[in-house]
Amino acid sequence: MELMKNIWEAAQRDRKRIVLPEGEEERNLVASQKIKENGLADVTLVGNLEVIKRKATDLKVNLDGINIVDPETSDKINSYVQEFYEMRKNKGMTIEKAEKIVRDPLYYGTMMVKLGDADGMVSGAIHTTGDLLRPGLQIIKTAPGVSVVSSFFIMVVPGSEYGDEGMLLFSDCAVNPNPTAEQLASIAIATAETAKNLFGMSPKVAMLSFSTMGSADHELVDKVRKATELAKELRPDLSIDGEMQLDAAIVSKVAKQKAPNSEVAGNANVLIFPDLQAGNIGYKLVQRFAKAEAIGPVCQGFAKPINDLSRGCSAEDIVNVVAITAVQAQNI
Repeated sequence: MELMKNIWEAAQRDRKRIVLPEGEEERNLVASQKIKENGLADVTLVGNLEVIKRKATDLKVNLDGINIVDPETSDKINSYVQEFYEMRKNKGMTIEKAEKIVRDPLYYGTMMVKLGDADGMVSGAIHTTGDLLRPGLQIIKTAPGVSVVSSFFIMVVPGSEYGDEGMLLFSDCAVNPNPTAEQLASIAIATAETAKNLFGMSPKVAMLSFSTMGSADHELVDKVRKATELAKELRPDLSIDGEMQLDAAIVSKVAKQKAPNSEVAGNANVLIFPDLQAGNIGYKLVQRFAKAEAIGPVCQGFAKPINDLSRGCSAEDIVNVVAITAVQAQNI
């Protein structure tokens, strides 16, 4: 796939340090060898050294050149605990609580990113999105000027005429259950910026609904309509339009009938879903029925890149998300 070839090449040009806190998980072990062999990143696995080595032997995975850190024996655990305590003491954190929390591999990995011992983190093969977001929001926090963390999927549909030669970004499909109009506008802008800066796309952003340009009147439509107005006001330089139905967003014939004055309608390559139910269902429908490759979910909005995986991910999915995370880190 040309997209991932470009991402891999970018990652190889400026290799970053990526931590995998689920270091004992088999798919991460297999992925770490592929990442090392292809020069995509310098990987750190977090977990018990003996467990990781035993599983690597069983899987015939070569761990040469791959860093392994066990929070229980790490020489940095005390400084991480102290730093976490200082960050959270005004919220009732104690040293005793911090000792326990930071030994959790996800928190330890997030502290590595926060304190500059890693450039990014990828998790989610065995943890939920919420498990990743909690330490991310507590420790990394959002980037300046960003009000909400969100996610996107890269959807690549073989042989499709839609999007950019079959590639589209879907957002938000993993993080925000029911975003407000203001949050939806922020998600749209963030995804447009991602499309432009990470993938070199010319983003055309469709704000999806069950209504197209006023064809229906409902409070759910009102939210998308308001979000569209806010996004346009905040970023008049971006091509964002709505509200519109999915067919009006991507099918030019339908767009001419339903939204003839929209430059986005019929040409959309970034689809913003009104809530998490729609986004999650939508990406999985396309993935299964169209046999699309769904890469992600990739997070956006954090001050430093930490990214989620689907628990059904493959080792190859982990390799690709690590490469994307490395390129995100290059842009910070």
